[in-house]
Amino acid sequence: MRLVEVTIPSGKRDAILGMLDDEGIDYVVTDEVSGSEYTAVVTFPLPTEAVEPILDELRDAGLPDDAYTIVLDAQTVISRRFEKLRERYEADEKSPERIAREEIQDRARELTPNFRAYLILTVISVIVATAGVLLDSSAIVVGSMVIAPLIGPAMATSVGTVIQDRELFLEGVRFQVVGFFLGIFAAGLFAGLIQTIHLVPPGIDVLALDEVRERLAPDFLSLAVALGAGIAGAFSLSTGVSAALVGVMIAAALVPPVAVVGIGIAWSLPEVVIGATVLALLNFVSINLAALVTLWYQGYRPSRSWFRAGAARSATVTRVGALLATIVVLSLFLGWVTYGSYQSAVFQQTVQDDLTVLLDEYDAQLLEIEFEYTGIPPFQEPRRVVMTVGYPLNRPPPDLASAVDDRVDARAGRDVNVEIRYVVIDQA
Repeated sequence: MRLVEVTIPSGKRDAILGMLDDEGIDYVVTDEVSGSEYTAVVTFPLPTEAVEPILDELRDAGLPDDAYTIVLDAQTVISRRFEKLRERYEADEKSPERIAREEIQDRARELTPNFRAYLILTVISVIVATAGVLLDSSAIVVGSMVIAPLIGPAMATSVGTVIQDRELFLEGVRFQVVGFFLGIFAAGLFAGLIQTIHLVPPGIDVLALDEVRERLAPDFLSLAVALGAGIAGAFSLSTGVSAALVGVMIAAALVPPVAVVGIGIAWSLPEVVIGATVLALLNFVSINLAALVTLWYQGYRPSRSWFRAGAARSATVTRVGALLATIVVLSLFLGWVTYGSYQSAVFQQTVQDDLTVLLDEYDAQLLEIEFEYTGIPPFQEPRRVVMTVGYPLNRPPPDLASAVDDRVDARAGRDVNVEIRYVVIDQA
């Protein structure tokens, strides 16, 4: 429920109050005596979903767009007319289950901190994430997401597009672009510093860290995560519920990849930089696209001005097209990675099947097999195969080295190191 207060301009009192009477809305009118162009202030309660259509009708009745208007959250309203009004809007299937255009515009602004605070929190969150990645600590990485102020700019960009608020849109774009590049710079600088002063072991293999490898080879499931984050962000904003948890989800899609990009720069690993950058950009674009489409689907538009509505529709279509084109381009890399992962899986399964058949000929069993690769998908190639073979207690270990090496090399199309470990099996 909302409590709305608007100022009535001179000459429009009868039209505005008549509209409220026609809608069955309880209201209180107070004369305005400050000497301004407004002659009265009217206060009235509304169901949440009624705020936007009623304000639009008030503007049609003569209320200026820039009239002094306040929308407050009301906990309880005791009024028979209000109950009938609420039942009417609840029964209307066309009534949108969302907060008003004016409210979502204000919420998007509130979620975006001032520029200085945004920069400071972004740098801190990325530095914490970089430390967490290098420590291979999921808990620290999650902690970095909590302080990342990223939901506001992403939602501001989408809201500014659908309601034709150019200032809000440009502010969201500026925050996101600056935050992205500043985050990479901060992560690279911090990672380079701790590498220089040996706060990490000199020979550390960052490619062996789980927190790094998770962000190196994005596939199409990464796209689903980012789209889900954008949709959830838009719904949390439009329904008026807390956006804190959704903000963590959006940060989870953005902060760790940016930290990994910085680590890749500090360690001079181009494959790390490429993979994590593609993932970060894909998540940025997907979140914005999902939020934009969701808000448009929910019916958010500018005020009833035909020109502004047409301009918003044109801007939305253009920006959706640009975002989709960007996703398609980035998805080529995702497809490459996905195909590379598929090839690796096929190679592993084929080798395992071949070796199982081979060991049957020697009356031995394949107990375990491990594959090691050079690089990361889609650049990785098989480097080493470690297999554990079981053989009967009453027989010597079978001589498998040559046969296994030939079969693995044939499947890989290159020379692969093979290591065989023998384990005695008691078949009694």
